[in-house]
Amino acid sequence: MSEGSRLTRFGQSAMTKLLVIGGLVLALLVPVEMVKGIIHERDMRRKEVVADVGGKWGKEQTIAGPVLTIPYRSYVTDDKGKHSTVIEYAHLLPEQLQINGTVKPDSRYRGIYQVVVYNAALQVGAEFTTDGLGELGIPERDIIWDGAVVSVGLPDLRGLKENSQLVWEGGQYPINPGVGVQSIMTSGINSKVPVSASKKRYRFQISLNLNGSGQIMFLPLGKTTTVQLASSWKSPSFIGPFLPDERVINDNGFNATWKVLHLNRSYPQQWSGGNDKVLESAFGTKLFYPVDEYQKSMRSAKYAVLFIILTLTAFFITEVINKIRVHPIQYLLIGCAICLFYVLLLSVSEHSSFAVAYLVSGIASTLLVSLYSKAVLRSVPVTLTIGGLMSFLYGFLYVILQQEDYALLIGSVGMFVVLAAVMYLTRKVDWYGVSNGDGPT
Repeated sequence: MSEGSRLTRFGQSAMTKLLVIGGLVLALLVPVEMVKGIIHERDMRRKEVVADVGGKWGKEQTIAGPVLTIPYRSYVTDDKGKHSTVIEYAHLLPEQLQINGTVKPDSRYRGIYQVVVYNAALQVGAEFTTDGLGELGIPERDIIWDGAVVSVGLPDLRGLKENSQLVWEGGQYPINPGVGVQSIMTSGINSKVPVSASKKRYRFQISLNLNGSGQIMFLPLGKTTTVQLASSWKSPSFIGPFLPDERVINDNGFNATWKVLHLNRSYPQQWSGGNDKVLESAFGTKLFYPVDEYQKSMRSAKYAVLFIILTLTAFFITEVINKIRVHPIQYLLIGCAICLFYVLLLSVSEHSSFAVAYLVSGIASTLLVSLYSKAVLRSVPVTLTIGGLMSFLYGFLYVILQQEDYALLIGSVGMFVVLAAVMYLTRKVDWYGVSNGDGPT
């Protein structure tokens, strides 16, 4: 046999076809990554819309307070022995802190994007004691009693909807913007309140009506902190280091109760100066939509390579078993049809539910590949087999997408079944004969 004949036979061998298919799979990684880029871009656009709408309505709110801040004189000596007096601030947290509130959710739309917003009506009550000043070692003669300020931290003051009155020991006091001393949060409200050396305990109350978006959080600043929250939102996500002690979630919404002790957190009841550990203890609830079309679209796109390999493998096995030739260009078109499924899934899911989008995209992709395979393979049974395989794969992927805890188990079992089916169908194929050119190409 001449060298030219050997090269011709090698070029027509099934092993060469496998190499070509492998090259096509690698080439199809480019459109797959492009699809992932589109999904990421649309998701970022959605987040920009959420941030923009939230900035106008009210951002995520974290209620930090109340905190009683009392200035005092401190004496320092420099390196030259010169004495001076500076004003420092002692921060006292409440002995008891109780927050009761209702969260009324709502939705705002910007084009095709939906943003979750809420209005929260909160009743905040607390009880303070000034015994913590003695625990800090501050002499009573150095305390500036008439400079006492009580503050409540709020990250977005634009969300406040009413001019509330702060109640301190039964008397009402006007509130001012700002937190006075920025020891916990950089923004909020404050009020100057009367505190004296002769009285140790004080009661605090305030009503807050504020708008926010996404989530609402609380800081467990009390020696005992109790938060009771009710809402008509049916899909809450409880976040932060503390989960509710009691919660009820049903078709009417949710009710949740937290109880946190000062022993459960990493900062004391009183300190002087700043404290950067307070925000780490924030807890609360996030109002979210249980179906995130972008997250599920991205998860499904991660299986694109597997879909391409299995579908092209099915066509190759059909070639080998039925002695039908399929050109590499036809393999490429089939791979492009599979990639198009994810673009359809993303675009349709932005205008309908993910389940409807998946059904429409899956049917369209399956019909496209099945009808094309009928024209290429000219066999109705083989066409039905290809269509059944794609239907099984899309159904299998949908089951995986719905399962968070069992996705890996279902996926590994499914891949085992697929591999077993391939091994069974090709158990009688003479691969040496096929690779030598005796079989179809």
